[in-house]
Parts: sequence; C-alpha cells; structure tokens
Amino acid sequence: MSVVITGGAGFIGINVADDHLNRGDGVVVLDDFSRAGSRANLEWLQDRHRHGLTVMEVDIRNSEKTEAAIAASGDVERVYHLAAQVAVTTSVRDPRTDFEINALGTFNVLEAVRARAPEAFVIYASTNKVYGGMEDLPTAEDTTRYRFRDQDGIAEDQPLDFHSPYGCSKGAGDQYVRDYARIFGLQTVVMRQSCIYGRRQMGVEDQGWVAHFCISTHKNRPITIYGDGKQVRDLLWIEDLIAAYHAAAEYPEISSGQVYNIGGGPENTLSIWIEFGAILEELTDRKIDVNWSEWRPGDQPVYVSSIAKAERDLGWRPKVAPGEGIAMLWDWVGANLPIFD
Repeated sequence: MSVVITGGAGFIGINVADDHLNRGDGVVVLDDFSRAGSRANLEWLQDRHRHGLTVMEVDIRNSEKTEAAIAASGDVERVYHLAAQVAVTTSVRDPRTDFEINALGTFNVLEAVRARAPEAFVIYASTNKVYGGMEDLPTAEDTTRYRFRDQDGIAEDQPLDFHSPYGCSKGAGDQYVRDYARIFGLQTVVMRQSCIYGRRQMGVEDQGWVAHFCISTHKNRPITIYGDGKQVRDLLWIEDLIAAYHAAAEYPEISSGQVYNIGGGPENTLSIWIEFGAILEELTDRKIDVNWSEWRPGDQPVYVSSIAKAERDLGWRPKVAPGEGIAMLWDWVGANLPIFD
C-alpha cells in the first residue's frame, strides 16, 4: 500500500507514518516543517525506517506544488490530510494565515486528489471545535468537573456552530471534505477529533494540553490554567486514533462520505486540571503549583464525544484508558527531555 500524509512530521502524522512503515507500506510525508519539533520527529522516523519513506517539503497553501506532490507519489491508496494550523489563539491573532492553511489548504488537497489520485481514500482530521461553545446544552458543576445534565456525549447530529477563526477554517475544510464525496464521488471521511495525546507530541500551551502539562512538569516550567480547571475532555491515545483511521479505510462502502466523532468517549474523560493535576502529582510525587487566569473565548466547559456511530459502523472502540496513557506519555517525556529544550 502507498499512503500520503500531509502534515506527516507532526504529532499525529509521524505516528501514522510509523504505523504504516511498520506494516511494510510505502509512505510519502508532505510537510512544510514550520511546526516546532517537526524536524526532530522526522529524524526519529528516518532512524527507524531506512526503506519505504519519501519526504517532500510542501506547503499545502501552494496548489501547484500540492498537486505535483500527489502526482509524484505514485499509485496512492490513502491520503491522510493532517496538515493544519492547530491553535485557536493563533487563529485569533492571525486569521488570514489560519484560513489559508486550514480552509484553502484543504481545498488544494482535495483538488489534487481529484485530479491525480481519484481512487484514494481520504481521511480528514477535523475537530470538535466545529460545534462551538454548545451554550444551549445544560451542564452541571460537580466537585472536580463539569458534566452534561441530559446526555453522556456529543453525537454527529449536534448542530455546527463555528466559533473562532480556527473553528471556521477547520469547519470549512470539514464540509468541503464531506461534500467532495457527494458531488465528485471521492472516498472521504471526516474525523471530528477530541483530545488526542501520545508519544511524539510536542505540546504547548495553545495546543496539546496533556503533553504540555507533562513536559512543563518534567522541566519545572510554569503552568497556567485558564478557567477553573474543571473543564472536561475525553482523551484518546494516539494508537487508538490510528485504529479508527484504519477501521474507516477498511470499510469505505460504509464510511465514505460520513462524519465520525472520534475521542475517548464517556468512559475516558478527565477534568483538565482538578483531576488531571492529581494524576500528575502522583506521577511526580510532589505538589505542582500553577497560575490561574480567565477563561479563554470559546472554551467549552464540557466536551465529550459520543463514539456510538464509530462503534456501530466500524466496530471500533478505544482500548487505552487515560491513567495508562498518561503514564506512558509521562515516561516518554522523561526519557526524551533534551528535545524539549
């Protein structure tokens, strides 16, 4: 099998590439290497795999180079579109660049696939941010967390309500990917992802909070909690996400043109500091002092994915519980501290 991965040197991309190379597949990594840590990720991948890997430095904002890269990749069977501007705060500071990467870049990838690899199966990494703040859903506040009053998780029929330039740009890509299955007959699937975490994640304050807190604690760096730390998210270990990708691609007759909410689901949730911080303190065996600040715009008090559709259609469920995954990530960060200098 031959696969193309846009954003292939990022956290999710590098893990997807490693998985396919371990399976003996040919992998083409497309990346502009603008993200901190992407070069280190690529070096790690190249050290592990001497054969089957092709790397092209491509900015998906350039339609001609994107199409040329797809054309040069041979008989492509899968395209993972993972390249993105990933931070809400960055999108507010620079909405034009956010739009060009997430909306225009996705359009360019779809057009390149339509022209050069129309039989390929396209997987798009979308986001739960397309649902906005969900202010209409009643929540309750408990001692350590918020929760939905009337439901366990958010299903795919939740109305779209793009909030922030990031939500708008990712949502535009989301809808383009879905519609290219309907209008042009491409095989595409949209994965509206919740909190993905795992090894090779170079988390920073604006994105990748699980890894960011682990890195900051290991390095004795300050941590700022925005809001009250009771915000709840469902966590999904990177290998469970990759299993969802494979499941969708293996059943294109079911998944093509579909949208799936992909996360840890109701059984794999944590509040971002009140509960998660307690796990970190147990791992490090010390009290962790943090700074507190105001809520950030668009920050959902609760986001938990309903994964019932993915389970029903694809036979997929997460296997790694947050306690297990966080311990593995903590150990990986501790063993690789120099790359976070």
